[in-house]
Amino acid sequence: MTDRQTIENALNGLVDAFNAHDLDRIMTFFTDDCVLQMPRGPNPFGQRAEGAVAVKATLATRFEGIPDVHYGEDSHYIDGNVGVSKWLLTGTTAAGQKIAVRGCDFYEFRDGKATMKDSYWKIVE
Repeated sequence: MTDRQTIENALNGLVDAFNAHDLDRIMTFFTDDCVLQMPRGPNPFGQRAEGAVAVKATLATRFEGIPDVHYGEDSHYIDGNVGVSKWLLTGTTAAGQKIAVRGCDFYEFRDGKATMKDSYWKIVE
């Protein structure tokens, strides 16, 4: 069981690391057997990456697709080993489109590190 303060520190650290676009620091918050589910993809769960190497490669696409991505207005909620991070993602896509979208990440933790990150975005039309 991971204690509440450890999860809160991890959620805050993850936002900081994502905003610094620091993949190596981001990965320090994940287990080697972690799973990432992106909001878009060919399946109902989006695109899934399994294992730290695959998760890191998939997260790199976020910075390639939205080079100036920023997660702001963040807030966090914790229940047991689950942490939820809500945020406003802003940035400009590689194609030059400005975006602002609310979303959230559901994390599952084991021994202070994330084993799962499941991301959701609002659809802005």
